Amino acid sequence: MTVSRADVSVIIVNWNSREHVKRCIASILAHTRAVSLEVVVIDSGSFDGCGEMLREDYPQVRFIQSAVNLGFAKANNRAYEKSAGDYVLFLNPDTELAGPAIDVLHASFEGLPDAGVVGCTLLNADRTVQTSCVQAIPTIANQLFGSEFLMARLPRSRLWGASAFCEEGTGPREVEAVSGACLMVRRKTFEDVGRFSEDYFMYAEDMDLSYKCRQAGRRNYYVPVAAVVHYGGSSSNQAVSTFAAVMMREAIWRFLRKTRGGAYGMAYRFAMLGAALGRLAVLGAASMHSRSKQSEWAARRKWMAVLRWTVNRDGIVTQYYHR
Repeated sequence: MTVSRADVSVIIVNWNSREHVKRCIASILAHTRAVSLEVVVIDSGSFDGCGEMLREDYPQVRFIQSAVNLGFAKANNRAYEKSAGDYVLFLNPDTELAGPAIDVLHASFEGLPDAGVVGCTLLNADRTVQTSCVQAIPTIANQLFGSEFLMARLPRSRLWGASAFCEEGTGPREVEAVSGACLMVRRKTFEDVGRFSEDYFMYAEDMDLSYKCRQAGRRNYYVPVAAVVHYGGSSSNQAVSTFAAVMMREAIWRFLRKTRGGAYGMAYRFAMLGAALGRLAVLGAASMHSRSKQSEWAARRKWMAVLRWTVNRDGIVTQYYHR
């Protein structure tokens, strides 16, 4: 599978996901027939035995061991430097191909000479669609009002950037941005736009790359017939994570400050402050009548963490960023 010049280099960043990586690679080998592949896996300082597993089960996979946790962007960039494919597929370890997704994504570029990044349909374990596979470039408005409730009722709104789900047919559809859980790009384009920005430890790298491609005159596409199961992408899994809530907002703030200026970035923090106070007030009122104490406590913890982040009082960001 490792060749001197592959059609597609598949890059996977591992962090305590050895078994996911094993199943992910098995699905790649089972479903990819039309293109030549190389697979590069980088372990970002977790030392979970992924290297040993690959040497035993998939010796053809190129493995890189990082001594420290590099974060998503930096780890992908380091692995990319060891790859040789004309196209690069950045793939989360907690994914499995649900068919010839790599073949389909690669073939889609033939008819898309102006393509920047191209993404697929991401599926939950029950095969329902994850709407996060298609996204809008972040703004204060879509970060403040974005919710599954509103998206379901206003699916064509430009706020969400998800009108592609409403189009008929099976061909590629232009979108603002695609999820980094499964993202393919031409090697030359990736180089031309400066690779993944290492301004972010995790989250927003895919938005940043999509944005840079659009700024460079490229168009980003969603290919609905290419399907990948993404086990870690359900909203229910992410909703209770304090770490994810804080790091996601930090990344969005950094992206907005970078692309729209410091004043806009500050306005975003104030908007999140208002959102956190509002959610905490609603949760406090609801707790008087609710029996679901465990889920409410988790939600309160998340929004308290967001509130602390808005006033630079969280202890999470400082572990991963030097402001």
